[in-house]
Amino acid sequence: MQIDYPFHVDDRRRTAETDEEDHVRDLIEQVLFTNPGERVNRPDFGAGLDQLVFGPNSPEMATTVQALAQGALQQWLADRVRVDAVEVTADEGALRVTVRYSLLRNLERRTAVFSRGSAG
Repeated sequence: MQIDYPFHVDDRRRTAETDEEDHVRDLIEQVLFTNPGERVNRPDFGAGLDQLVFGPNSPEMATTVQALAQGALQQWLADRVRVDAVEVTADEGALRVTVRYSLLRNLERRTAVFSRGSAG
């Protein structure tokens, strides 16, 4: 078992735990939405997508964000997942990120969807 993200206390008043599959999803969320510089001992950790919620919306920006997100996921989680696809859509202050990935330990395919902004 792993510590659940975001950190919270469960019904037993203990640190909440989660299974391995949910933990990997939590790690993906942390990589995508942590801003570089937020982690003291890992200043280059994260893709910083939260900063882009209210940015300009264009096909070029979507392509840039997809490349940024995929690169960060491959850099930080290459030992756990194979990133198959990242899709990013932004619309009026909302950012939606869909990540399709395979768990390396069993090659099971997964899809995770994350939203931030007015729709998240």
